[in-house]
Amino acid sequence: MSAPGLVIFDCDGVLVDSEPISMRELTRAINAVDVEMSEREVSTVYAGGTLEAIQRDVSLRRGGPLPSGWIDDFYSARAEAFARELRPVAGARETVEAVQRLGWETCIASQARVVKMEQTLVLTDLADLFPPERVFSATMVRRPKPAPDLFVHAARECGWEPDACIVVEDSVTGVRGARAAGMRVLGYAARNRPEDEAMMLSAAGAQIVRDMREVPGRVAV
Repeated sequence: MSAPGLVIFDCDGVLVDSEPISMRELTRAINAVDVEMSEREVSTVYAGGTLEAIQRDVSLRRGGPLPSGWIDDFYSARAEAFARELRPVAGARETVEAVQRLGWETCIASQARVVKMEQTLVLTDLADLFPPERVFSATMVRRPKPAPDLFVHAARECGWEPDACIVVEDSVTGVRGARAAGMRVLGYAARNRPEDEAMMLSAAGAQIVRDMREVPGRVAV
């Protein structure tokens, strides 16, 4: 019996609860080079973006190039914080396993580098759910989210057409990319997050889920 389709999971904020840690450490790094931004502002402006684009924007706000090694120092501080604090998103494992039991194939498509995903998935005991050939990074395509390239690439590599794919995302950037690829999108907006996040995901074209454990039921519809 063939699978009904492919469920594509984002990683940060969907499977691993890394976004609060990443935004906190990014805020520290930005303020350390005399660019004053609050953590809320950093999250609003940069969530879902690539670090290369973030680095360019911070340079513009600073009015000049960033110190040598700035991005490497951020990577190091974030990795140390992940090792101390990182946890899976509540219900992430049971959600992926339930989707797989329903017969759907699964993969990951993230803006993050593969090495970062390897670290976060191991730290959260989720690595066994996704073999390496089912982990896709924006570094593998020409244009990152919100372009559709990464989602189209992931679907193609897994042997599926876009209309047979469902994407689980937590950022407007990701939702726009998935919709541009012609895919249905479930937008994860945890109940403890600001209500405007759910509104923005919905406006971008996502069907909202407030608990990751709602995903299998939505997929089965």
